[in-house]
Amino acid sequence: MNWDDLRIITAVRDAGSYAEAGKRLRIDETTVGRRLGRIEAALGVRLFEAADGVRRPTAACETVLAHVEAMAQHAADITRIGAAQAGVSGRFRIAATPAVAETILAPRLAPILTAHPGLRLQLLTASHNVSFSRWQADFAIRLRKPEKGDFTITRLGSLGLYLIEPAGAAPSFVCGYPDELDGIPEQQILKQRKLIDAARCITDNVRVMSEVLRSGQAVAVLPEHSCRDLLGDASLRVTQLPRRRDVWLLVQTHLKRDPAARVVIDWLRSCFVDYQAQA
Repeated sequence: MNWDDLRIITAVRDAGSYAEAGKRLRIDETTVGRRLGRIEAALGVRLFEAADGVRRPTAACETVLAHVEAMAQHAADITRIGAAQAGVSGRFRIAATPAVAETILAPRLAPILTAHPGLRLQLLTASHNVSFSRWQADFAIRLRKPEKGDFTITRLGSLGLYLIEPAGAAPSFVCGYPDELDGIPEQQILKQRKLIDAARCITDNVRVMSEVLRSGQAVAVLPEHSCRDLLGDASLRVTQLPRRRDVWLLVQTHLKRDPAARVVIDWLRSCFVDYQAQA
């Protein structure tokens, strides 16, 4: 097995097509297909099935991917051996919502990178959750506690919640969250206040809600990190709610004793401590 070929399997799984995988790896689509065909011939199994225009891994491919991802982690561990002699070093992926990354992590990123030249941090900003089971991230900051998983979960802190509505008139509509987020405190508060039936702007993007509120026509419940710039707006009536929202840190289990990972974990904790101190 050629390691470069094996990396293509992961790229196709993540991208969903030969063309997109080729872009990520900087090779052409034909090369991707040819090299996958070589692996399939060597293993005697089919790796991907095409369904609705998307390449989906077969059961055999999922087994192969588990080994490939373990190999990738071992390779990363090997690269850290020499670097460890010169100080903290490593590359880590941190998944967070755009609002958390923009308002809490990004303003505090420079000090850790300046203090540790061997560190490389990749911020993955997406509203959907990355898959830890597929090793798509090393750390994740979640506003909902996962029920289970092969990772370590610790509480980072909590965020205040605010009800924001027009100051001078009744709102024309409510901003609510999608059905899959019914369990979050923000949506539950809207239901308790009997506002959910008037929800006509539906989004999981708190930045979108924040911009809609500026119109002076809407009402919404937002966590503090996404609405701080609205708190002093005289055209809005802002009510801090007694309920808060917990923030959770997910860490891949194998990183708990990694010295460089510990530096990143301590930094993530300090980001939230500092943010809450400024609240």
